[in-house]
Amino acid sequence: MSKFELRLPQMGESVAEATLTSWLKEVGDRIELDEAVVEIATDKVDSEVPSEVEGVLLEKRFEVDDVIQVGEVIAVIETEGGVEIAPSAPQQEPAPAETPEPVAEPEVAQVETAQIEKEMEAVKETVSAPAYAHTGSSDRFYSPLVRNMAREEGISETELNSIIGSGSEGRVTKEDMLAYINSRGGSTAATQNGSVSTPAESRREATAAAPTPAKAAPAPVAAGTSLASLSHGDEIIPLSRMGKLIAHHMRESIQTSAHVQSFVEVDVTNVVLWRNKVKKAFEQREGEKLTFTPIFMEAIAVALRKFPMMNISLEGDSVIKKKRINLGMAAALPDGNLIVPVIKNADQLNLVGMAKTVNDLARRSRNNELKPDEVKDGTYTVTNVGSFGSIFGTPIINQPQVGILALGAIRKLPSVIETPEGDFIGIRSKMYLSHSYDHRVVNGALGGSLSKR
Repeated sequence: MSKFELRLPQMGESVAEATLTSWLKEVGDRIELDEAVVEIATDKVDSEVPSEVEGVLLEKRFEVDDVIQVGEVIAVIETEGGVEIAPSAPQQEPAPAETPEPVAEPEVAQVETAQIEKEMEAVKETVSAPAYAHTGSSDRFYSPLVRNMAREEGISETELNSIIGSGSEGRVTKEDMLAYINSRGGSTAATQNGSVSTPAESRREATAAAPTPAKAAPAPVAAGTSLASLSHGDEIIPLSRMGKLIAHHMRESIQTSAHVQSFVEVDVTNVVLWRNKVKKAFEQREGEKLTFTPIFMEAIAVALRKFPMMNISLEGDSVIKKKRINLGMAAALPDGNLIVPVIKNADQLNLVGMAKTVNDLARRSRNNELKPDEVKDGTYTVTNVGSFGSIFGTPIINQPQVGILALGAIRKLPSVIETPEGDFIGIRSKMYLSHSYDHRVVNGALGGSLSKR
């Protein structure tokens, strides 16, 4: 018998860690080649880790909700045969992402260097400050994701040390950060002189100040929920992990971008008539259904090629003009959450390729089969609010992009039709396009021009 170490594989250039959400096998269970052993979740997508060998699960190295770094050993599998199988090699550090165009690269590098130096100075200043971590030390390990969340929310080193971690060996996880950030706005832990009390101390103070209830609450109350706001029979439903991520992402976008909307009514009668005419033959020939989504996606990709300054992001004081047009496609999940798979190089696809890609991503989104790389690197997003019957909407920009287009429901409406012989009233198929864009870098002329195309 020999042993094989199953490690967390690299799941994308920007993914450095994942949370173990469930074990699909128990110690002693037989595992087949390529059979899923555990389910994991990143900040982008849920996935499974398959076994690279056949054997029996001998040891679990992590528990549910533990945060695992890429390359760490998740489990040990006992295999048959007398030859020791070399454990899978730890994954190398992610390769650096593709550098921006040469024009913007030096400015971005200077901004990032200055930001790093500023953060290092801030860390040095807090080293001598008293630590309130439950470990009694200020040298706790924090994952890059936790560090980034702390920096984005303005959480100091001392305040970060005060957060009690629920991960392995008291490590602060992404869920701990989200829970702390959600309750931080109404927290009284921060005092005028900047000192921070521990969450346990804050709870004791809140308990001492609050009146003693006559009866025990029928269900656990989430942090920040007021008992006075609950009525008899009310149900408390904690946010799921994905729900917390979406809430954080949406709030961050509103706080970051200056949202402005433009609305355009579009006559799509010719598109509707053409699709109705060819959809059966298209499905028989290509084996794919032809919906309106790939038709509009192809048109939007062409429009972004005509207006490349909508295909940008803002980093510090520099605008990054994206070379590739990667269209995000907002998709609703069965549990009510939302995910945005990305159509890479969308402007290079014809209608057949676009239809196949759209249908494939939509199907695998519903079945939770997307890979981490398939929900990253989007440069512009489209959401079809018309599929739920909405005439138009005001979507929130998907950071760090600067625009998102909402497709409204197609409706038959009476319209004035102009002809050389004169005007008359006719029935036309029409829809609204709602364009949300970041007014920090996109003016009304550009934002309105894209949706009219």
